[in-house]
Amino acid sequence: MQEQTPYVLIGGEPVVAALASRFYELMDSVPQFAELRAMHPADLQPSRDKLFMFLSGWLGGPDLYVQNVGHPMLRKRHMPFAIGEGARDQWVACMALAMESVGVEAALRERLFASFFHTADFMRNREG
Repeated sequence: MQEQTPYVLIGGEPVVAALASRFYELMDSVPQFAELRAMHPADLQPSRDKLFMFLSGWLGGPDLYVQNVGHPMLRKRHMPFAIGEGARDQWVACMALAMESVGVEAALRERLFASFFHTADFMRNREG
């Protein structure tokens, strides 16, 4: 019997891939996420691929990021970017919209939202 990890509950690889894609579509098109978008390169595909690989392992599925890139070292990798409360809140709001958009069940969405917020808050390296 397969363990009911968030990866399994969310729908596995196709939904995780759709979530990563939708996140970057929203970030690229919704004016509310302009500060967040400005932190990314013009070509979002590499970022999208890395988010998919990271989420796969973070949600309890295949540890693709570690296999392909190495240890995530999230805080260290995000240090070059000025991340305050505004960027954190934009990231979390964008992910919340993406989860809703791809059909993540409400109770799981709520559970993941709390974890996403905690992780995004840990990335803050600037006041405000």
